[in-house]
Amino acid sequence: MSTCAALVALACAASAPAWSATGALSTTVHPARWPRVQWPLPESLRLQQRIAAIIARMTVPEKVGQIIQADIDYVTPQQVQKYHLGSILAGANSGPDKNPIATAQQWLRLADRYQAAALQGSGIPLLFGADCVHGAQKIVGATLYPQNIALGATRDPALVEKIEAATAEEMRTVGFNWAFAPGVMVPQNDRWGRVYEGFSQNPALVARMARAAVLGFQGTPGTPDFLDARHVAATAKHFLGDGSTTDGIDEGDAEVSERDLIRVANAGYPPAIAAGVQTIMVSYSSWNGVKMSANRALLTDVLKRRMDFGGFLISDWDAVRQLPGCVGAECPKAIDAGIDMAMEPDNWRAFYTNTLREVEKGSIPMRRLDHAVARILAVKLRMGLFAQGLPSRQPLGGKFDLIGSAAHRALARQAVRESLVLLKNDIICCR
Repeated sequence: MSTCAALVALACAASAPAWSATGALSTTVHPARWPRVQWPLPESLRLQQRIAAIIARMTVPEKVGQIIQADIDYVTPQQVQKYHLGSILAGANSGPDKNPIATAQQWLRLADRYQAAALQGSGIPLLFGADCVHGAQKIVGATLYPQNIALGATRDPALVEKIEAATAEEMRTVGFNWAFAPGVMVPQNDRWGRVYEGFSQNPALVARMARAAVLGFQGTPGTPDFLDARHVAATAKHFLGDGSTTDGIDEGDAEVSERDLIRVANAGYPPAIAAGVQTIMVSYSSWNGVKMSANRALLTDVLKRRMDFGGFLISDWDAVRQLPGCVGAECPKAIDAGIDMAMEPDNWRAFYTNTLREVEKGSIPMRRLDHAVARILAVKLRMGLFAQGLPSRQPLGGKFDLIGSAAHRALARQAVRESLVLLKNDIICCR
């Protein structure tokens, strides 16, 4: 082999997935092999009693509604009240009156209408979520930051924490209280179309950045500003192996050993959990042929029990209908596996009807439904949503001068400067 060919082969090998090829690829999960994590927010007796009291007065339809998230383009405030929905989201092309480039004032008025409907119905406040993966991108004029691939290149966790704190402030001005970020995937194949959403292919760097991002969005556990009205709930995503799929196929199959799933793909989750991340989004992808949204061993036995995650699990956009054996919006196996809230943007009403029927006939045990509702309520109570009222009346509601502020744009410029990478190629091939 020529020197040049050898160098090309070496380069290709270096860019290949860092997965072990030893041993058969099994779907058996061994929870004891996974890292133990200490959840930083032990539930006080008072919190437990309050959750129990709320659940005790809820009807079954109210409980079912609480575990559903619908998109604002497909649900009205009146329907939120009627069906007792627990959450709404603004998808990529959604907006007030179906206008994705609405003004900040229009977003705030929309948030007020939906939150008022929820409070007048079940009395349980809404979580209002959006993808904010490089700034509060749903808001016209918001500060946009480099994507995670560039933030990882900064090697500056303190800067990442400041960026996500600034993003949280801009979100809160218009009524969002939940960010579907940070992405803590560990991309292992450059052909994956979402590789830029990851901080790094290096698990150790992803772990550092995951912790920083969660602290930025939510504040620091044990301090007065944790989950206060200047912060939002964060979402570590997508559990698990979305960056590890064979050939980099999006929503594909991570054909890797359990050892490498732990060592690489899971790297960002223990630090995110230790930082108190309130939600984790489950991946569309599979692990050795088993869809993550149906993998009870990983979602419940590992994530909730072994790694002590005390927030709640949400599915990705319409993900549950991809599960084998699920028909459209009917999928009790996803709830049984450990999904606590289903993101059913446009098909939420069918999911509500079918889930209610499955609960009534016992396919979804009442104890499992109560468990999911309890986790969702715990997040809302930790955030103080029951006491905050309408978004416009909260400390940052309507403070539109924060959107794209000079201070926030200075952070963005700093991130751009620090993310610049100079690659030195001192190998001269084929002279």
